[in-house]
Amino acid sequence: MLFFTGKKKDLRDFTPKELETALAKGEVILVDVREHAEHQAACIEGAICHPLSSFDPNTLPEGDIVLHCGVGKRSAMAAEKCAKAGVKIAGHLAGGLNAWAQAGLPVKRR
Repeated sequence: MLFFTGKKKDLRDFTPKELETALAKGEVILVDVREHAEHQAACIEGAICHPLSSFDPNTLPEGDIVLHCGVGKRSAMAAEKCAKAGVKIAGHLAGGLNAWAQAGLPVKRR
């Protein structure tokens, strides 16, 4: 697996289908960097909420982390914070929750 080292080209973009497969196999841990209210309104099953507004890479769980947000911008910003802190991650969901939903994958709504 590739890990993000701080350069945009190093950040692996998971497609929704790639992420679905990796989650089903238990290969990655999904971290949602949207705010708590956004996460509570709609989320990918099993995603852990760590909002960008208070994001601390050193509090992430152990494992191959994939970040996601609504469209991919905040997850890329969180990945940058991880790189600066020396915390390696597996990548982020390209297009975020919007791409996941557009791919016809399940979104948990409350």
